[in-house]
Amino acid sequence: MWVAAVSASSMTEIPVYSYSVVHIYPHDRAAFTEGLFFRDGYLYESTGMNGASSIRKVDLNSGRVLRQRDLPSAVFGEGIVDWNNELIGLTWKNQEGYVFDLDTFDFKKKFAYPGEGWGMTRSDKNLLMSDGTSTIRVLDPQTLRQTRAIAVTAQGQPVDQLNELEWVKGEIYANVWQTNRIARIDPKTGRVTAWIDLSGLLSRSDRDTAGADVLNGIAYDAKADRLFVTGKYWPNLFEIKLVTPASGKQPTPR
Repeated sequence: MWVAAVSASSMTEIPVYSYSVVHIYPHDRAAFTEGLFFRDGYLYESTGMNGASSIRKVDLNSGRVLRQRDLPSAVFGEGIVDWNNELIGLTWKNQEGYVFDLDTFDFKKKFAYPGEGWGMTRSDKNLLMSDGTSTIRVLDPQTLRQTRAIAVTAQGQPVDQLNELEWVKGEIYANVWQTNRIARIDPKTGRVTAWIDLSGLLSRSDRDTAGADVLNGIAYDAKADRLFVTGKYWPNLFEIKLVTPASGKQPTPR
């Protein structure tokens, strides 16, 4: 285990959490991770890029893909979420999403939405969708239509580039694209209540060797209170614990 230290810099009025690594799991380094969630002991992952987009059921400990369905080559896959026994996913610019049977990955139907699709997660009552802006759309899980929107701000300023989402203990966790930050968002107000800085999570050698891209992918195991994160083309998936600003320590060199 190691602990990473961060600097609050210009975010002094919003707490900045660091992290400790609990466990490192293997991850398919060919996976351009777009969506990630944990359910019943397994990871479900979606990958992007035209001609390489897929949905997958993955064994956590080995990183082995247990089931995979490739998407059409014209589709750039984005975020995914589960609802009852369905897997619901987005596409980047096609302005349509898809619904599959969660157990078999059999195709069930498509649905339409305006604009781009980025990340997805769910509360107990609604689906939540990001589109690369500072807005999180709230969708009815039955009709898959937008019912309202959450404007996300930090210190009164919009926070755009919101990407992969995860619902964690009543908050929305959101990757901020092209950064090492996760925003913790109050779904009632849209305000960022804290930042999580994951700088240094993937070692420089792993990043260089794997040709890794940006941080993206958050999954939460509510039963065991486990938080997982990874990135696009990353060779590892990390189980982490958050370290409060008051207890941050210097990192142990890797």
